Amino acid sequence: MKQEDIDKIAAVLDDLKCRTLKEVEEARVKFLGKKGEITALFDEFRNIDRSEKATFGKVLNELKQKAIARIEELKMQAIDDGAAKDTKMDLTLPGDPFELGSRHPVSIVRQEIVDIFRKFGYDVAEGPEIEDDYHVFEALNFPPNHPARDMQDTFFVSVGHLNPLLLRTHTSSVQVRTMEKMDVPIRVICPGRVFRNEAISARAHCIFHQVEGLYIDENVTFADLKQAILLFAREMFGPDTQIRMRPSYFPFTEPSAEVDVSCNICHGKGCNICKGTGWLEILGCGMVDPNVLEASGIDSKRYSGFAFGMGLERIAMLKWRVNDLRHYFENDMRFLHEFASATEV
Repeated sequence: MKQEDIDKIAAVLDDLKCRTLKEVEEARVKFLGKKGEITALFDEFRNIDRSEKATFGKVLNELKQKAIARIEELKMQAIDDGAAKDTKMDLTLPGDPFELGSRHPVSIVRQEIVDIFRKFGYDVAEGPEIEDDYHVFEALNFPPNHPARDMQDTFFVSVGHLNPLLLRTHTSSVQVRTMEKMDVPIRVICPGRVFRNEAISARAHCIFHQVEGLYIDENVTFADLKQAILLFAREMFGPDTQIRMRPSYFPFTEPSAEVDVSCNICHGKGCNICKGTGWLEILGCGMVDPNVLEASGIDSKRYSGFAFGMGLERIAMLKWRVNDLRHYFENDMRFLHEFASATEV
């Protein structure tokens, strides 16, 4: 090993030029690879006299560090040169198309329902998804041991105390909070996500969305409720839509009813969508129970009101003939792209 060999390699490194990353890699291999020139010098270093090791050891390490720094410098230079070349583009060329997303069908239905009831003078009210037992059950006429609680299949967040927390099973809890805070007259709709411990299938899911409505004032009657539902149905499904109301039971309304609309697919003649009946169930409703009014501090002898609720997924299924509720939650782009051009239901 001679000092001249080390100086010669150092001079080559000073003058080294690389235009591409490929050339940089070739230079790295030439000097620092397993068979590189600097690696060969380290191999020779093992055989030199012990008295010269200190001198040549320091010089060889400095040469290696210089080579590493020079290779890294050339690498960054090549990257910068490549980026500079990429910026030289023809600005007159048409731009790359960007694929636009679409609104989710449940969001489309929700907005249309909100818009319909806004025209009728309803405001929008919202509340927490994690609720307490009082607002979900007790204030809505569900006593602690009432069998109607078994209908809800509740997800409890905390248990073991008088007012446990839970994932709300309906947006009726928002109606309770509204009655507690607002002065009569009250006219609101309450859209939101709800949760029930149900087996997931084509017709049921543990997560779904509701829109519930509430109207409280003096002299509100069942006839007002029927007219409100009829107006909504005709705005939603078409001006020729008819409704029918079947007696039902809900703890927080009395009397209560299930509402069907005439099938907008077969127009009442009977098809596989309406199972040959000519009718499709869309919501439940009824007159607010006096106990519910009193629980929220409203004088039931002076005021009366009605409430209704519907599932958004159910409405969307009827509008677009979707046969599987799970499609709404799977984020399958093939399904969602079907609604890319939908501006309204």
